[in-house]
Amino acid sequence: MHPDLKPGLRHVHAFEVPRSKTVPALYPESPEFLAMPEVFATGFLVGFLEWACICALMPYLDWPREMTLGTRIDVSHEAPTPPGRTVTATVALREVAGRRLVFDVEAHDGVALISRGTHERHVILRDNFLARLGTAT
Repeated sequence: MHPDLKPGLRHVHAFEVPRSKTVPALYPESPEFLAMPEVFATGFLVGFLEWACICALMPYLDWPREMTLGTRIDVSHEAPTPPGRTVTATVALREVAGRRLVFDVEAHDGVALISRGTHERHVILRDNFLARLGTAT
């Protein structure tokens, strides 16, 4: 982890929502999900916010030796976003406590604020993590 990684780091990340990231696509095995409206799924929104935080951190990590894993997320999902609309996440690193990183996150779809909250990640050493799982590198 680079010593310049400090609170105040900001990053903006954009993504055009495809049909494959809507509620029916979240669990296509589920008839309940298949019956729901075709809007950006909360599960995919969470992944998108994580992606934005990962992108913010990349210049400060010895990738792929060092990586980060999400450990906590507390976000709202305030407005529906149909496929084809571009969602933009803005993430700001609020806290660095050893390997623990806390971000303030929000997302907008060009029409409305769709999400806001916090996301926590931890820096890991990939090989050590895989060894704990008993997985080869």
